[in-house]
Amino acid sequence: MDSYYIKSDIADKIATVEFYHPKSNSFPSTQLAELARVFDALGKNDEVKVIVLKSTGDRVFSAGASFDELLTISDFDKGKKFFMGFANVIMAMRRCPKFIVGCIVGKVVGGGVGLAAACDYAYATESASVRLSELSIGIGPFVVEPAITRKIGITAFSEMTMNPTEWKSSEWIREKGMYNSVFPNSETCEKAALKFAKDLTVYSPEAMRDLKSVFWTGTDDWKDIMPKRAEMSGRLVLSDFTKQTLHKLKSK
Repeated sequence: MDSYYIKSDIADKIATVEFYHPKSNSFPSTQLAELARVFDALGKNDEVKVIVLKSTGDRVFSAGASFDELLTISDFDKGKKFFMGFANVIMAMRRCPKFIVGCIVGKVVGGGVGLAAACDYAYATESASVRLSELSIGIGPFVVEPAITRKIGITAFSEMTMNPTEWKSSEWIREKGMYNSVFPNSETCEKAALKFAKDLTVYSPEAMRDLKSVFWTGTDDWKDIMPKRAEMSGRLVLSDFTKQTLHKLKSK
């Protein structure tokens, strides 16, 4: 599996969305755009009642933004557009009328934390520790912050982002409210996520849609906030500090 992909399979009213990238399930802009498109399409598909989101492998759920693509950003507009990729995925998850159940297997970094936080319910493995590393490379988790703070609060978010080299354990994340349950391995995690999704399929899709709108109360202004946050990252990613740090990390 040399190339990245996003695939979705539908069975028994459950859509399983799986993403993969050979570099620790990181996201280039094209893959982010496709993931947002998939959520929008599944939201309109009457064959689907519940969505399960997962990644391939059991070591890293997602390493966030593609360092390779970050290094190619040469102007502000390209930078803003790249970071809007994460914003667009989160907004697609927000507006999707179906519950999204996350199966978070392995470590989670940066933008990947935003995806985990945007799930309506999340199962995780004990290995699913989390790190917001953006400050260490000269930017910040600006675009994903609304989704993360919505789940764990500003104090826990500040703790994570001001300690960008520190991993927070899956149990710490569960206690803060991003994970609902933690399991010893990928097999038990995936089994639990699918069972939970199956249990949800017996309920009224209209009721679940309306309940999801309640869960996301107070997020209507995100459509205005997200572009401004993408501009922050788009500006900072052009800095000498960030470029030099990314080159050092890539050469390791």
